[in-house]
Amino acid sequence: MSSDDSEIAEIQTLPLDSWHRAKGGKMVPFAGYEMPIQYAKESGGGIVAEHDWTRSSASLFDVSHMGQLLVTGENAAEALEALVPGAITSLKPGRVRYTLLLNDDGGVLDDLMITNVTEWIEPEEDDDGNVVAEGHWGEPTYYLVVNGATKWDDIAHLREHLPDEVTLTHMDDQALIALQGPNAATALNRVMRGIPENLTFMQSMEHEFGEWKLRITRAGYTGEDGFEISVPAEHAEPLANRLCAEIEVRPAGLGARDSLRLEAGLPLYGHDLNDETDPVSAGLQFALSKKRRETGGYMGHQACAVKLKDGCASTRVGLVLEGRLPAREGALIYDGDTEVGRVTSGGFSPTLAHPVAMAYVGADYSGDGTKLQIEVRGKRLDATVAPMPFVPHRYHRGD
Repeated sequence: MSSDDSEIAEIQTLPLDSWHRAKGGKMVPFAGYEMPIQYAKESGGGIVAEHDWTRSSASLFDVSHMGQLLVTGENAAEALEALVPGAITSLKPGRVRYTLLLNDDGGVLDDLMITNVTEWIEPEEDDDGNVVAEGHWGEPTYYLVVNGATKWDDIAHLREHLPDEVTLTHMDDQALIALQGPNAATALNRVMRGIPENLTFMQSMEHEFGEWKLRITRAGYTGEDGFEISVPAEHAEPLANRLCAEIEVRPAGLGARDSLRLEAGLPLYGHDLNDETDPVSAGLQFALSKKRRETGGYMGHQACAVKLKDGCASTRVGLVLEGRLPAREGALIYDGDTEVGRVTSGGFSPTLAHPVAMAYVGADYSGDGTKLQIEVRGKRLDATVAPMPFVPHRYHRGD
């Protein structure tokens, strides 16, 4: 880790810090940054209001605390494949893949998105129109988005394990804005003509918006259709203003983002995932590409292979609770007098109007429909194991 990286000991401010405060954002420490948990109720804010607006229209989330990295070099894909279980060498330009950084024991160091952003170099012509250099792909380049709370450890891990001929660049001069909701495409199309039509879920493109160069990806962390926009930090505020000028768009904070991702069944690193959990127990087998389950070649493969073959002692499940009292992280789960698991994320679902939770329970108790009890404030709450997502995803996958 470089001397620059060590500066994260103090709480940082986001490029949009003053913008959030002017909008009535209630700021709280999160992942080393001051971030808005919600906005003033008099302006349509509040966690439930922001949650519901995202489900029905479109919300702007500032996720600039996330780490944005570039990995560049002739063997960049092969180098990344040595560290993650996802198939990176077969990832086409403009495509995005969800994957995991693992340790030698198969523990999850972080979950992340990797995009192939290798540029196409246009053919060169002389004054007479003759082609003097054929079109070709440039140096292999991959754009990584990692979790804010782990980005410094991720950077250190990557620098330690990537070969010298592969370059890692921390894009600390970039902000990241997420526009999420069923009307996100409508609003974005009005601001930037044609962008939504050019992208489906897990696709990405570079876009010049006036003098700004943006990276726009159709993805998000809410279960809704939406986009993540990487923008130079100095242009984050005018872009946020331009997007929020659209009638469909309002700002939303961490509170709504958390309740939305919980309803979508999406794990949060540091809560539902950590270096003591593995992808198989976490129910993330889809992130272990089928071919690489057999061929291996990535850190933690042997440990994952054992879990895939022999099964896991515990697994991540969804729980639907009776009543209205939510179970929070750390609540113990029982089958009669037998402790069988622990809640890792939980809260009241505004969309479903009842509490839901994610938890790790013993494999014998993980079947859908299994009746369990969760201890909350000295009481036992009835809960049922249920499939996730709790609210169906509405990603735009095209025709």
